[in-house]
Amino acid sequence: MNRRLLWLMTSLVVFALVMSGCGGASAPEQPAPAPQEAAPAAEEPAQEEAPAAEEPAQEEAPAAEEQAQEEAPAAEEPAQEEAAADASGVTELTILWAQWDPADYLQEIGNMYEAETGVKINVIQEPWGSFQDLFFTEMSAQGTSYDMVVGDSQWLGQATTQGHYLDMTEFLNSTGIAETVTPATLQYYGEYPPGSGTFWAYPTEGDANGWAYRKDLFENPDEMAAFEAEYGYPLAPPETYEQLLDIAKFFTRPEENLYGAAIYTQADYDGLTMGFQNAFFSFGGNWADENFNVIGVANSPEAVAAAELYKELYDCCQPPGMSNAFFVETNDAFIGGQAAMSMNYFAFFPALVNPEVNPYAADTGFFVNPKGPNGEQYAALGGQGMSIISYVSPERQQAARDFIEWFAKPEIQAEWAALGGYTCNSEVLSSQEFLDITPFNPAFAETMTFVKDFWNIPEFGELLRVAQTELGNYIVGGQGTAQEAMDRMAEQQQQILEDAGYVTE
Repeated sequence: MNRRLLWLMTSLVVFALVMSGCGGASAPEQPAPAPQEAAPAAEEPAQEEAPAAEEPAQEEAPAAEEQAQEEAPAAEEPAQEEAAADASGVTELTILWAQWDPADYLQEIGNMYEAETGVKINVIQEPWGSFQDLFFTEMSAQGTSYDMVVGDSQWLGQATTQGHYLDMTEFLNSTGIAETVTPATLQYYGEYPPGSGTFWAYPTEGDANGWAYRKDLFENPDEMAAFEAEYGYPLAPPETYEQLLDIAKFFTRPEENLYGAAIYTQADYDGLTMGFQNAFFSFGGNWADENFNVIGVANSPEAVAAAELYKELYDCCQPPGMSNAFFVETNDAFIGGQAAMSMNYFAFFPALVNPEVNPYAADTGFFVNPKGPNGEQYAALGGQGMSIISYVSPERQQAARDFIEWFAKPEIQAEWAALGGYTCNSEVLSSQEFLDITPFNPAFAETMTFVKDFWNIPEFGELLRVAQTELGNYIVGGQGTAQEAMDRMAEQQQQILEDAGYVTE
């Protein structure tokens, strides 16, 4: 995600994480990709704003993939891990991540590791807007600047089929680390292809979409009486999207500089698509069927209805000046008193419970993403896993394993959570203390039982650009109808998957 978080540096140190055992209730898995995975589109990073970074990746990635297969069998064969090199000569490791607070927390954990082992950990931070381009450009040249990366779940298909990540299956299983994290996080942050049991990352930072609301408005007796008189039911955090729209309209009062809901609309990377997915999935929409057919699925009546709802929410109730809004802007609108409700990833809610940042902190409550018309309920997944780069030396790969094995210990994960990291460790998450430590932890824990994600196949960047463009043209730009927008999106995405060889029938 393209997350600028400079203003969050004063946030309350809190933790909010994935609920133990949430995998059993997660959304259906994406279908396993067809054998023709290494399609040309796989070499393109999914960044629209940096074409210069994409061009070298397109030219060099095939060579990187071929050499990775020849020179880095450890990325494909877990058995090689059994003969891992001695890492005693490695005194320094470098981890690449995006620029935000959790990366600062990881550096603090790294400092603890250095004090205990003598191995220095350097966490290199890159702004979200250029994070993916930087990484895949480095990988296309089989670069060794980084030993590990904390990469988005959507990168798994591209990074693994192009040979950039080391296969961690045997390592995670033999050490028991795979059993320490919740099933959903291992599935979404580490496994590719879906359902294969092959793991390429240690679940590091859990996240999902939720909502904040102004309790002082919702619990005001006059507001409660006026709302019930107008809509015929009590004012409370919405349980359905119909209720959310009613409440957003009720609190939209331009003359008071108050608006009903701050939602994602950003054109960069995946902002608008991630926000829209909350309604899309909950209305019964999906990106494709089990045979990778998009037409008739992503443009179904349910999907069209979700697009209409999201556009109505934007048109009626979005604060002014938020036609390109993501996590910073939705939090800012809430903090500034402009929004009665605000959509955001839970990773950015610490600011809202910090009275030094949010004047409404004492009156801020949280609720899970509402249900759709037929009772379905999903939330867009965020978060990342930590992967080992396949191009570094065997000694450095072993040193990276040593760090991850130490980092995965329950006592270290407790430290990570205490700093504000979003641990995926089941033991740390199983206590009542976790649920009680912040106002948004209970909503976060519940949300992680019904998360659902965008494509993570190598072509996800092409698919994402189409979604961002067509959804933006309709929802923000007001062009055409929802049916027309979803039809165009489905046709283009269908063609991408057919050209890449995924569609079998």
